Amino acid sequence: MLTALCMMMGWLDGAFAHEVRPAYLDVREEMPGVFSVLLKTPMQGDARLALSAAFSGRIENLTPVVSRPTGDAMVQTWRMRTLEPLAGQSVAIDGLQNTMTDALVRLAFADGNSWTARLTPSNPSATIPASQSAWAVFATYVRHGIEHIAFGFDHLLFVTALMLIVRDWRKLVKAVTAFTAAHSITLTSATLGWVTLPSAPVETMIAISIVMVAAEVVRMERGQLSLAITSPWIMAFAFGLLHGFGFAGALVELGLPQTDIPLALLAFNVGVELGQLAFIAVILTAVHSLRRIVMIPRRAIIGSAYAIGIVAAFWSVQRLDAMFPQF
Repeated sequence: MLTALCMMMGWLDGAFAHEVRPAYLDVREEMPGVFSVLLKTPMQGDARLALSAAFSGRIENLTPVVSRPTGDAMVQTWRMRTLEPLAGQSVAIDGLQNTMTDALVRLAFADGNSWTARLTPSNPSATIPASQSAWAVFATYVRHGIEHIAFGFDHLLFVTALMLIVRDWRKLVKAVTAFTAAHSITLTSATLGWVTLPSAPVETMIAISIVMVAAEVVRMERGQLSLAITSPWIMAFAFGLLHGFGFAGALVELGLPQTDIPLALLAFNVGVELGQLAFIAVILTAVHSLRRIVMIPRRAIIGSAYAIGIVAAFWSVQRLDAMFPQF
């Protein structure tokens, strides 16, 4: 079962990695009635999702729309004047209903009020209020955290490999706590700009970390010992620091409400943890149910470790190739 899960994650990572990345609309009031607008839409190769921002009230563009690609996204910027108050209007992402992605919308008014909303293919528009409650910000970023871990197949595969090494629930709690504490440190530090690392090497090293954990599973099944096997929480903490940079990259791409940065950061982290714990609970429940039916053979554990290692090795080569396309 774990082997099939690993293969599915590998296929999904290649098939849906781009489609599930969110679009992003940022609208900031520079002076009364005048706004700067930034719309970021996901790209795959030279093609981008056909998305555009639309407001229900009368809007006048003051500058042409300037488009520039940024690797995996197209960023469009312009300035506009609202001929009617923006608060009370509805904002929509046209074309979102034809995609598999969501869109995060952020509005910042000159008086300090701000509003954040998550639009989906089934609900591609929302009404702009004059201000937003802290609870609405918290709920929005918790959902984004859960969705990020749900589609973060490399992070889930790392957790799966860790569970193959740590089979005592007490040690598993200790290892997962260490992983959580570590990635919370780097998630916060990187998001706030205290420590920064380029995303491409980070994503490559995350894939390599999964290969290394899978190799430790095989070593353990062969009766060998190592620090990762005897003290898995140390390995979980060390690699958790690395994975935190990956989480931070996703959060920076989403953007943070300037007036509620600590709250949004906390909410995103809570969402990641809820998603991670839900995944662990599903795997433990499935394995427990399977053990009540049949005895899981040792070769199934080794096979799962090899499957994890193969998928992660493929990601490593794929990401290295993206970093150095000339080789």
